[in-house]
Amino acid sequence: MKKLVILTGAGISAESGIKTFRDSDGLWEGHDVMEVASPEGFAANSELVLDFYNQRRKQLLAVSPNKGHFNLVALEKYFDVEIITQNVDDLHERAKSTKITHLHGELLKVRSSDDENIVLDWKKDLNLGHLCTKGSQLRPHVVWFGEMVPMLDKAIEITRKANILVIIGTSMQVYPAASLINHIKPNIPIYFIDPKPSVSKNEFNNLTIIKDVASTGTDKLIALLNS
Repeated sequence: MKKLVILTGAGISAESGIKTFRDSDGLWEGHDVMEVASPEGFAANSELVLDFYNQRRKQLLAVSPNKGHFNLVALEKYFDVEIITQNVDDLHERAKSTKITHLHGELLKVRSSDDENIVLDWKKDLNLGHLCTKGSQLRPHVVWFGEMVPMLDKAIEITRKANILVIIGTSMQVYPAASLINHIKPNIPIYFIDPKPSVSKNEFNNLTIIKDVASTGTDKLIALLNS
């Protein structure tokens, strides 16, 4: 069975009602991203950061996976599918995909501020005074700007084994995630699904661009892979 590696970004969750990472003005839900997505921001105003992620968590729990997520599950009938996602939501899990690697962490988990190995499932609000077993403040289990991406090496190994690479709803401009495409085997088929594709056919060999949103774009992908 061929290995189908799928790299997903904010675009696949947008149709579920989750906003993409940044608006055109560079703000994330009205905040400068460095205020709410950096260690420095957390140190400067922990309460603001915790409240920001509490609102994101509530939003996530109020939405559901969309057709794009379910189409990726359907592909598991024909391929060995592995998803590498830049998203911190759990919509791939709720759609029942079986192999998912989260590059940037998970919104429904929290971890110790002092020991990154202490990770807890978390669906309620996270406030100041919520401590880990070692007495340190809990923080969102999300990779912030300036932090290491612990799952990157695993993602690289998965990408190297791909027989087909699919990219959905990501600009391929956020590093290190964007560097994964450099680790594929030569000349394997690449499918890029996005309504505003940021790549062109002359950039990569064997590239097929599907200019569409994730739900209908993955319909077209399935048809192409089964043709």
